[in-house]
Amino acid sequence: MSNNVPEGWHTITPRLVVRDPAKQVRFLTDAFDATGEYRSDVPTVMKIGDSIVMISTGGGLREPKPAFLYLYVDDTDVSYRRALQAGAVSIEEPAETPYGDRRAMVTDPCGNDWQIATYAGAKSRH
Repeated sequence: MSNNVPEGWHTITPRLVVRDPAKQVRFLTDAFDATGEYRSDVPTVMKIGDSIVMISTGGGLREPKPAFLYLYVDDTDVSYRRALQAGAVSIEEPAETPYGDRRAMVTDPCGNDWQIATYAGAKSRH
């Protein structure tokens, strides 16, 4: 493993390649309190919790493709409702999983699927 990872980043960083990066940035900000600024000249870097997500437009060898991401949040139910308000479509309503996480699933306006979960060891507030 390399130690050449920028400060604050992880060894693997998701990169969402979408047709409308500005729309993806708005969704992440509205649904998941992501921070960062949309950039049209370079990949946009957004932070959700302790993780970084890169967002860019397709073109050339990079064609837009849907991603499937598992996101831990403080409250699945609240984050699920916010995602729907931000334009996501429900795939699964919040429910308990066999392994204990409370989880929901949505497709965002750019076609990416998000499983939104609260860790089984966390105290639920719903």
